[in-house]
Amino acid sequence: MRALISAIATTLALMSPSFAVAQFAPAIVVNDSVVSEFEINQRIEMLEVFRTPGNLQQIATDQLIEDRLKLEALNDAGLRITDEGLRGAMGEFAGRANLELDQFITVLGQSGVSEETFRDFVRVNVSWRDYIRSRFSDRAQISEAEIDQALGQSSGSSGIEVLLNEIIIAAPPPRAAAALATAQRISQITSTSAFEGEARRVSALPSRTRGGRLDWLPIANYPPALRSLLLDLAPGEVTDPIPITNGVALFQMRGVREVTQAAPEPAAIEYAAFYIAGGLSERALNEARRIDGRVDTCDDLYGEARGLPEDQLQRDVLPPAEIPQDVAMVLATLDPGEANYSLTRSNGDTLVFLMMCGRTPSLGEGVDRETVRNQLRSQRLSTFADALLADLRAAATITFP
Repeated sequence: MRALISAIATTLALMSPSFAVAQFAPAIVVNDSVVSEFEINQRIEMLEVFRTPGNLQQIATDQLIEDRLKLEALNDAGLRITDEGLRGAMGEFAGRANLELDQFITVLGQSGVSEETFRDFVRVNVSWRDYIRSRFSDRAQISEAEIDQALGQSSGSSGIEVLLNEIIIAAPPPRAAAALATAQRISQITSTSAFEGEARRVSALPSRTRGGRLDWLPIANYPPALRSLLLDLAPGEVTDPIPITNGVALFQMRGVREVTQAAPEPAAIEYAAFYIAGGLSERALNEARRIDGRVDTCDDLYGEARGLPEDQLQRDVLPPAEIPQDVAMVLATLDPGEANYSLTRSNGDTLVFLMMCGRTPSLGEGVDRETVRNQLRSQRLSTFADALLADLRAAATITFP
């Protein structure tokens, strides 16, 4: 970080001194550790690259406060990741985007995010993960009875379902600014009827004909990064605009309920994407409707793709965290065999005919007991980590100079 600050300071010396001072002035002080405006801006830019939904200013601020608290605990414990281990962890992170580490760093740099910012982010979170494992390992042991219950061999478990309204506004590059402005206006709505009126007017989703109204759906259907945003909403409240590829999404909360025998969280989702030239043009949409009327399963799409380039039909089986966020949001509303054609690619020039093939449950019949044990152990460790971080934050002195 010192090397980064030195390099940036050299550049800023050629610019306004007041600008340089403002960039590196303390924005937050966590106990005795300073977080600068520069660090907050870098984290926001990195979150934008990661397509993190929500208020990025607030998320960046919270994350950097937590990073300082984690570093303090790690220093007290005398823990530090090796350079080799850090490089490997950075490579694993890049691999989630199907990129080599050097390629991933280049992509970040093109968006204004320094390698040092990414390195610090990985260093803190990987070190914290290892610290939590070592500190709470004995208390995170899983009994055979707990595995039986997770597998459904004992009493059923409860879960959360949400009742939402949805909007996706198409936003290819020429219309991106206008679409974002519209989304920001809609995000201030607190009336269900007003939101539904906007959905009928601007949404690209099939649900626009019913005002964007969805049926009750398990919260586990949605991408992990979106769940907390949804559960934080009071009835009538709307999410901040969520940027997606060639579009922007909004959700309004109508209700939350707890159910018994909840659908298990999927370990993997299988889906197919058939690409149609023409974007959201009437010709492309008519072709999508024609295909929709002819296919009942993902396997049927192979007949539609016969004689076409291989990359026109893509079929994937991926963990939820690895599915592009816009795709994951649409898949959340689909049952196996159902299709949606509201997303685009290639700057809006290609329509995506998206079909749900199936969900593989994380917990259930046929799952190896050791796999279940590891999953439950990870969940328990996560609970311990959240509780420790909450205690650290409660005990800390946090100021905003």
